Amino acid sequence: MAMIQRKFDVVIVGAGGGGLRAALQLSEAGLKVAVLSKVFPTRSHTVSAQGGIAAALGNVTEDNWHWHMYDTVKGSDYLGDQDAIEFMCRQANEVVYELEHFGMPFDRLDNGKIYQRPFGGQSQNFGGAQATRSCAAADRTGHALLHTLYQRNISANTQFFIEWMALDLVRDEQGDVLGVTALEMETGEVLLLQARATLFATGGGGRIFQASTNALINTGDGLGMAARAGIPLQDMEFWQFHPTGVYGVGVLISEAVRGEGGYLLNKNGERFMERYAPNAKDLASRDVVSRALTMEIKEGRGCGEEGDHLLLKLDHLGAEVIKSRLPGIRELAMKFAHVDPILAPIPVVPTAHYMMGGIPTNYLGQVVAPYGTGPEEVVSGFYAVGECACVSVHGANRLGTNSLLDLIVFGRAAANQIIEDLKTHRHHKSLPADATDKTQARLARLENQQEGESVADVLVDLTKTMQTYCGVFRFEDTLKQGVEKILAVGKRVAQTTIKDKSKVFNTARVEALELDNLKEVATATMFSAEARRESRGAHAREDYPQRDDVKWLKHTLYFSEDNRLDYKPVRLKPLTVDSFPPKARTY
Repeated sequence: MAMIQRKFDVVIVGAGGGGLRAALQLSEAGLKVAVLSKVFPTRSHTVSAQGGIAAALGNVTEDNWHWHMYDTVKGSDYLGDQDAIEFMCRQANEVVYELEHFGMPFDRLDNGKIYQRPFGGQSQNFGGAQATRSCAAADRTGHALLHTLYQRNISANTQFFIEWMALDLVRDEQGDVLGVTALEMETGEVLLLQARATLFATGGGGRIFQASTNALINTGDGLGMAARAGIPLQDMEFWQFHPTGVYGVGVLISEAVRGEGGYLLNKNGERFMERYAPNAKDLASRDVVSRALTMEIKEGRGCGEEGDHLLLKLDHLGAEVIKSRLPGIRELAMKFAHVDPILAPIPVVPTAHYMMGGIPTNYLGQVVAPYGTGPEEVVSGFYAVGECACVSVHGANRLGTNSLLDLIVFGRAAANQIIEDLKTHRHHKSLPADATDKTQARLARLENQQEGESVADVLVDLTKTMQTYCGVFRFEDTLKQGVEKILAVGKRVAQTTIKDKSKVFNTARVEALELDNLKEVATATMFSAEARRESRGAHAREDYPQRDDVKWLKHTLYFSEDNRLDYKPVRLKPLTVDSFPPKARTY
């Protein structure tokens, strides 16, 4: 069946901070831009970013971008590509001031400058005193960012496809990317959106875990599409577990709470972080704090009847500070933990939060990947930014407030690179005869499959498998079992069925398509975690407790084309630049 086609200069998949920043740059350059989003743009998951945007403005304490770069490299456990980290930290002040001029409502200091707060892993003078680097709009910085960028895009006449889901990449025989196929979720209509450049800004895939701070839309769609199109996924073993998800719910309680002076307690009322990070304490790097919480629980110092959570205390800050600086946090705590933090501490537990791995790119946003077993090359016509991309500025562990900076810096950089690239790619390439075959086959399977398991049942088993076998602490035997189990779940994904075969307002159909992507993300994560035999950043293996810079100061690349148990789909890739040589990482 022929598929309706539409042509654009650029198709962007995802309308979070990265997608909107790129779209604005491209639309203002006069290009015809289409932005696809599963939800209304201001409901993209960037809206959940609470704490701020890192930039060495020096408005509260002395600061400079070299210190920011050092903290980011150290936070990454030296796995970050230091050319990309330097680029991001150098650009930080400029992009924050640019947002200010776009109308973003940052909080202000008494002198009128942008308000900044301390955050974990940030220091002065290369590991010295605590830095104050996070530029904030109360505890709703992501919310303010999305509204600011969406309004600017409306003024720039960016075309939005709202409640559309991208399905598959379109590539030709040379491997060039020519656009995507996409589904309108309301009507079931499927289009081929042809483009001279395709940019993925699809966010993370945190819904592979049973307990996650991620929204239900975070199903790793960009990663699934890339993997099915033969593009490897980089560093997928590295998942950040945020120390403070609301116990029993997983909703994020921002690090901004600890930045404003909150701290963690065990059942004995002890500030236990002093044992694990004597200098930084509660503002140590997130992987350090998450492991500390897990150890407190494992050693019997957890709170509650089951001893399975800790407490985040902020009542000592006073009602005025909480209401002015942390109003959203208070609202979340009251709604989901049934606790008013002005009066009592919030029960918290480490929760899957952020994906450091993703589609491999350079610092210009171009996707770079091997063709088959050949050398690494730029994939013509394909770009990625934000959490779905692995640039890699976060390495093995992301510092808080570098995520929003990542979106803005690389969203703008990718757009500028696209503008340059399209000067020499002035026309759309011809589509291959089989451009839509993969999508047609996936949709036909859902329509024709009469017997099989429900999508919901298989999804539950996928998330339980990831939570059980690939959590905060990892073990050799459980990882090997996890590989077998996730492959078995993957086979079941292909046999799922949906009872409702209609195409209109069919959420079951969308969930089945999302499950295809979750399977790719989960499989890549499990295989990569089993392959990396060391502990680095967020990847903590009990059987290999030390970091091994001789063998493992390298990125992993996972290839999805053949993930049998007797096949090794993970290869290694060197880092780019080594300005700050690796050393012991202490806080």
